Amino acid sequence: MSGSYDDSVGVEVSSDSFWEVGNYKRTVKRIDDGHRLCNDLMNCIHERARIEKVYAQQLTEWAKRWKQLVEKGPQYGTVERAWCAFMSEAEKVSELHLEVKGSLMNEDFEKIKNWQKEAFHKQMMGGFKETKEAEDGFRKAQKPWAKKLKEVEAAKKAYHAACKEEKLAISRETNSKADPALNPEQLKKLQDKVERSKQDVLKTKEKYEKSLKELDNATPQYMENMEQVFEQCQQFEEKRLRFFREVLLEVQKHLDLSNVASYKNIYRELEQNIKTADAVEDLRWFRANQGPGMSMNWPQFEEWSADLNRTLSRREKKKASDGVTLTGINQTGDQVSQPNKHSSLSVQSNTVQSVQSSYNPFEDEEDTGSTVSEKEDNKIKNVSSYEKNQSYPTDWSDEESNNPFSSTDANGDTNPFDEDNSPAMEVRVRALYDYEGQEQDELSFKAGDELTKMENEDEQGWCKGRLDNGQVGLYPANYVEPIQ
Repeated sequence: MSGSYDDSVGVEVSSDSFWEVGNYKRTVKRIDDGHRLCNDLMNCIHERARIEKVYAQQLTEWAKRWKQLVEKGPQYGTVERAWCAFMSEAEKVSELHLEVKGSLMNEDFEKIKNWQKEAFHKQMMGGFKETKEAEDGFRKAQKPWAKKLKEVEAAKKAYHAACKEEKLAISRETNSKADPALNPEQLKKLQDKVERSKQDVLKTKEKYEKSLKELDNATPQYMENMEQVFEQCQQFEEKRLRFFREVLLEVQKHLDLSNVASYKNIYRELEQNIKTADAVEDLRWFRANQGPGMSMNWPQFEEWSADLNRTLSRREKKKASDGVTLTGINQTGDQVSQPNKHSSLSVQSNTVQSVQSSYNPFEDEEDTGSTVSEKEDNKIKNVSSYEKNQSYPTDWSDEESNNPFSSTDANGDTNPFDEDNSPAMEVRVRALYDYEGQEQDELSFKAGDELTKMENEDEQGWCKGRLDNGQVGLYPANYVEPIQ
């Protein structure tokens, strides 16, 4: 009997089974998790709705800005209408995304919120009524079996202690027989101790087996009661899972614009507008309105009249009162550049050049502190002054400043056929004034210093030169004079 006993039997092995005492708490916790998951789903939908709203606003702002740019720009005719169709598409898609935002918040969000309120009932002392009911149900179902399990554990502990005591008594008796110093009376006491320990083992074993049998008899009822409460929790969780599936399907329908008839119509209309663009029609319109098809008051012979001596024509009056006319001036902010030799550059072309160099359409919005709306307002204000309805000067002469075929065209670009644009021969020049370079690519020099001019003056009044120390850079053309 004692040989079957092992010290390792008393070591408790933890189990993760649902049937262990207290392990029903994971099932109960699922109810609290269900309430939190409802909040998570509402937050998820709310964030998506906010994204839809921001996207709709950005589409509207983009369409408004570019519609103004295209309408004021040089594009005309059917291609202009095709281009503007993209802005119309953006405005309509923006409206659809606002509808998506409304559906997400007014239908899906509110539906989850109301279902959560109906499914979970808060208690005065905190927690939810459903959680407490599930926990009380599991505790009630487990209480009788847990009580008997406690008795079994106690009986097992007593039996294992008796076995241990029996083993020690037998060991003492065996050792005493080999010890000649012990008298018969002491030996008799050890033998009696062994007998008593054997009887204790029998009693504790019988009690242990009895309590274990009672626990086995109570286990079916325990399992039935636990199953019943667990199924109730399963049904509650099933309602939540089915509800989530239903809501997610509705969210999918609201997000899926491919099944919206008006969404398909937007791109069908966009395609039609683009296909209606006709190059021949636009060229015919331009010929009639801006080209040879325009009417002309051709000069005709006019008899002399005395009234002509008394009244000046409007054009002659304007010329007489003009006085001194400044041309070729480009003013940006507080800085005014010096007049250059290409005086035919108009303020309009300079504005185009400055705007094109300062506005980068691919610039990251996060690099500046201005808001999107402020940027768009600035871009609209700074748009090129080259518009389809702009007026052009009608006076012309053989002088370089008014010659339409001079080295500078209407857009401020150089004429590739002008000989002045060829690379200049290196010329020695002398500085008239002190100049301190403002940028890394600019030279610095003192009045009287000599340097070599490498390229002719550009439209902005700058030349490229080289100092005697080998440094190459830009400098204002009017700060130097050729060395005779």
